[in-house]
Amino acid sequence: MRQLVLVVGAAGQLGTAMVERLEAEHEVVGRTRDELDVTRPEDVRAAVASVCPDVVINCSAYTNVDGAETDPVTALDVNAWAVRTLAMAAGDVDATFVHFSTDFVFDGETDRPYVETDAPNPRSVYAQSKLLGEWLAAETPRHYVLRVESLFGGSRGRSSIDRMLDAIRAGREVRAFSDRAVSPSHVDDVVTATEALLEAGAPFGLYHCVNSGWTTWEGVARELAAVAGRPEAVITPVRMADASLLAPRPLFAALSNDRLRDLGIALPSWQDALRRLAH
Repeated sequence: MRQLVLVVGAAGQLGTAMVERLEAEHEVVGRTRDELDVTRPEDVRAAVASVCPDVVINCSAYTNVDGAETDPVTALDVNAWAVRTLAMAAGDVDATFVHFSTDFVFDGETDRPYVETDAPNPRSVYAQSKLLGEWLAAETPRHYVLRVESLFGGSRGRSSIDRMLDAIRAGREVRAFSDRAVSPSHVDDVVTATEALLEAGAPFGLYHCVNSGWTTWEGVARELAAVAGRPEAVITPVRMADASLLAPRPLFAALSNDRLRDLGIALPSWQDALRRLAH
């Protein structure tokens, strides 16, 4: 069914992919950060009311994990209070609200992929702001909160994984964490799963929206080198404890996407996703 979709944060890596994909089947209105400051409640309410969409998809986020430690006000403004405003504005026009969160809401002290019912335990300001955003998004009845992780790919690919591939192709050394486990998320697969949820009228709530399986950052780098045809790439393992990072990161941050799979929305493996990125 064709719907009117408002995408906020439309110029970012995920937002761009969302607009590009959805506009083939739906009427899409994109608002970039320059066009809509999500931290201005009156502007947000006016923008949503003027479009009166069926779906509001929030792709805006403050993602500077270390920067949030010294600038918690901005992190909370974008990742929490703006989410509350968007959720309320979506509710006012009876729109479904889609919001994206992160693996960082967990402490990483486990040895198996997290499921949606696991209790969060954020260890950084960024993580706390994102968890608060989840709670505020859920205040509107018609909501999907999708936790994504290590996003990459798309026409505006500029994430850590995208830069890693660029370095491998350029013959530069790649330093990668050997003890931080993740479930990478290709933006195209995230968009596909988001669209599937909306079209299926799936139960509202929280979902982990990541590629299937998990690996370490070193594993990501070595797989990228292999699928890019660069077996000579120099991959240097690094331990998290030896990195000079201001904010703590969860060591084992893999997420299980079984809840989506049980709905018939199966996401490809992370290896498949990296292969598509490299080709």
